[in-house]
Order: sequence, then C-alpha cells, then structure tokens
Amino acid sequence: MNYIDANKAAWEEAFDHRKPNWGDDNHLRIRSGKYAFFDGDLKKELENIDFHGKAVAQFCCNNGRELLSLVHDSGAEYGIGFDIAENILEQAKQTAAKAEIKNCEFVNCNILEIPEKYHNKFDFIFFTIGAINWFHDLTLLFEKVGKCLKSSGTLLINDGHPTAMMLPFPGEDGFDADNLNRFTNSYFMKEAAIGNSGMDYISGVYESKTFTDFIHTLSDIINALSANGMKTVKFNEYDYDVGNVGSDIYDGKGIPMSYILIADKSSS
Repeated sequence: MNYIDANKAAWEEAFDHRKPNWGDDNHLRIRSGKYAFFDGDLKKELENIDFHGKAVAQFCCNNGRELLSLVHDSGAEYGIGFDIAENILEQAKQTAAKAEIKNCEFVNCNILEIPEKYHNKFDFIFFTIGAINWFHDLTLLFEKVGKCLKSSGTLLINDGHPTAMMLPFPGEDGFDADNLNRFTNSYFMKEAAIGNSGMDYISGVYESKTFTDFIHTLSDIINALSANGMKTVKFNEYDYDVGNVGSDIYDGKGIPMSYILIADKSSS
C-alpha cells in the first residue's frame, strides 16, 4: 500500500472515530455570517476577490465546510471540492443539502488523479491549513493545479509556516515554556512524518492507522509553483497559528507561524 492509499484509510478511520456531533451543525454556522469558516487575514483576502460568475475548487476539502461557506457568500457560479476520504465527503454532501446550497459538488479521488474533465475548469483553486503536506512531490501536485485552472486562473494557499515546524510543542522533546524561541527541528527536514494517534481535531487521540505527511520549505513550494507556470503575486507571513497547533503558546512572539500565498497561472 502506498502512502496515499494508507492516508485515505487513516482519514476514513479518523472520521469513524469522530467526536460526538463533529461537523453536524456546519450548515448552521455557514448561515451565521459571511465567510463564517474563514478568519482574519484570509477572510479579508477573499472579500477582495470578485467571485461573481466564477468557478471555484478546493483541493483536500475535508468535510466541505470552507468551500460551502465560500460559495454560499461569494457569488461564485459553482464550486467543486475534491478529497480522498469517502465518508468525510458524505458529510460534505449532507451539509450542502441542509444549507440548501445546490451549486456545489464533491468528488472523491486522489488529488493527483483528478479526472481530465476537470482540467481548464476553474477560475480559483485553494488549499487551506494542513493540505499540501499530504503530498511528497509538490511539483506533481501543482502540475495538477495548473491543469485544472483556466488560463490566468488563481491559486491561494493558506497554511502553517514551515518555520513553525521547527518548534517543539507541549509534550514533545525540547519544549520549554520559559524559552519559546528555541528551535529543535531542522527547517530542511526531508524524512516523512509518521503518526499513529488519530487526527485530534476530528477524533481525539487513539491508536490509529498510519498517517504520513511531509514538511516542505518555502523554496520547495515556490519552485514547484514556478515549474508549473504559476507566478507568485502575493506572499504574506503572520505571527499566529491557523491550525490551533501553537495558539496561546507561540502566537504574537515574532515567529512566522502561517502564511497566505497567491499565485496566478500564466496566460502564455
């Protein structure tokens, strides 16, 4: 079994172990206010984009809450979410039905194998926290993004900053609450990260099937985009965590914890 198939099994197991009512009220939150599943600087970026009449997609959309929030409030013509976990996508479809959002579709597949019928289809594609790390080869990932974007389409990535991966967190070796500027991991970590304790935000901690993810440097990301004809037009860094990993520990300490990157597909 390759790492992508193994991750599919682990994600589906995590959803089967989900916390009581996890995600069941997403339709209510979507209706609670504009871009309800987006916070802070990302919300501001989205509000500055004209989505009217546009086709949007989220790669690694999880249970669809972010894509549905975007389509519900932006004026986009339609949205398509892609994810590998079948049972999580079923919740996305249920949320869409409860929220009466009819212009969203969810497709179960390996992102690297998105069918050709979705090529040259989207004006805007986005990844949010903890998505691109599930891919070992970013050049292959962004090749698929480039194929699915229309000419002059836009990619947005909002993710944890690679620098944050150098920091130890509570319970890990080297964590010192009195010395929060201490780095314990290499920025240039090449080995895969292996996890067998579930997906905490969904399931809590348990002895799980194996999750495999990869740490990418900023040069890995930008070079892979460039190799696929995408020009970085905006890159902003922030000193706060967007994945609830380091919140209340490293936020506001002057350490890059997250970023927003926007890249345009070349029209040439």
